[in-house]
Amino acid sequence: MLVGGIIAVLGLLAILFPYVTGVSLSLLLGILAIVGGVVHVASAFSAQGWKGFLWQVFLGVVYAGAGIILMANPVLTLASVTILLTAYFLVEGVVEIFMGFRLRPESNWGWVIASGVVSLLLAGLIWVNWPSSAAWAVGLLFGVGLLTNGVSMILVAMGGRNAAQQTVTPPTSETGGV
Repeated sequence: MLVGGIIAVLGLLAILFPYVTGVSLSLLLGILAIVGGVVHVASAFSAQGWKGFLWQVFLGVVYAGAGIILMANPVLTLASVTILLTAYFLVEGVVEIFMGFRLRPESNWGWVIASGVVSLLLAGLIWVNWPSSAAWAVGLLFGVGLLTNGVSMILVAMGGRNAAQQTVTPPTSETGGV
């Protein structure tokens, strides 16, 4: 429950400060790319005599170079990620709507279509507000994801606690208790 609370609070902070969250995620992406580049190069040097040595080193340099570029201009990175997020929501929405209609004989098929419509609305909202949406979209949506994840963890933990309390029965004289 504590971890869920921490994640939920982080989600609220991300929602309150979406631009800071988005730029931070951009910087993190750059750091991860640089670390990936270092790992590629280290891997190439650890496998002596390997035929793919030069390609592995090349990949390491590409990773590290991309990471440096991402970190050099996190706002541009954030704008690029926002465009990718818009494309993701667009494709997800279309696929879910088609999938929902294919599931039509199944119960609750309408929820799949509703999810697709929400994804299309999100894509439209981000696109219509472009380029200003780059300042809030990634951070806000990341925050909403953290918040809902944290709240769900809290609710599951509370449910587990309630179930554990209900299954514990006090000993009686018939079961060997005092």
